[in-house]
Amino acid sequence: MVARFTRWLLCLVGIVLVGFAAFYFITRPSLLPQSHWAGLGDPDIRNGEMVFWAGGCTSCHAAPGAAGGAKLLLSGGLAVKSPFGTFHVPNISPDEKAGLGAWTLADFGNAIKRGVGKGGEHLYPAFPYGSYARMSDKDVNDLWGFLKTLPKSQNVAPAHELPFPFNIRLALGGWKFLYFNDQPRVVLANADDKVKRGQYLVEGPGHCGECHTSRDVLGGFVRDKWLGGAPNPEGKGQIPNITPGSKAVGSWSTADIVNYLETGFTPDYDSAGGTMAEVQQNIARLPASDREAIAAYLKAVPSR
Repeated sequence: MVARFTRWLLCLVGIVLVGFAAFYFITRPSLLPQSHWAGLGDPDIRNGEMVFWAGGCTSCHAAPGAAGGAKLLLSGGLAVKSPFGTFHVPNISPDEKAGLGAWTLADFGNAIKRGVGKGGEHLYPAFPYGSYARMSDKDVNDLWGFLKTLPKSQNVAPAHELPFPFNIRLALGGWKFLYFNDQPRVVLANADDKVKRGQYLVEGPGHCGECHTSRDVLGGFVRDKWLGGAPNPEGKGQIPNITPGSKAVGSWSTADIVNYLETGFTPDYDSAGGTMAEVQQNIARLPASDREAIAAYLKAVPSR
């Protein structure tokens, strides 16, 4: 009887160990090799600045309340509340100790496109690498080059405040297994170059879906509700539906959308508010052709 119980216990332990090993193998951090980033050449700093504004880097990484030139000091410190706990946005200035000054292009690229930190750890998707994964290697290289021109900050952000089990980074591998990919969010038949450019901006660096798309209980996008609106992550109100099926944006012309992205004013003379005000100000820095491309894409996506 004892021998049978011992065999049963050993079998159970073996199954658990094999299961854990399989889980880790499937969900371990996946890095792009150093060779992936070789041969990109010197970064185009001007394009890097445009990627910077398209990506809204200052909206999270500048000190809360920063204005004007102070927004380029990416000292971090913003507290982002979520259903999973509070995330404290890190310093991404070129400071060698507190920021990214000791990082390489490969370190930065793996954070952007794989959601993996310099130490090989999974990053939390509060940093929208689920969208940034669609960025081109050139844009990542150019953005990295621009970031290195910005002022340094020695500020060290507090650690995230996450309850169990969300404080276990290993579990993020499971989240990535379920939700993380670099494929288009929607398939658009016969899309012209302008729509394709808009898709790249909205689904990639612009990460518009991070706020405008509903999520399930694990924080992954609900696939058939892309850009269809979602609860406000700040806790009050609703982030609007921005597909052609919405009552608001759906009735706007392409020119109306372009004007809104440039000036912040809607066709009925309302103005962008909340966090969208800062997003609009960032997009207003992009070339007019990019705002036109974003508008063309928003007119082409499936209605929700």
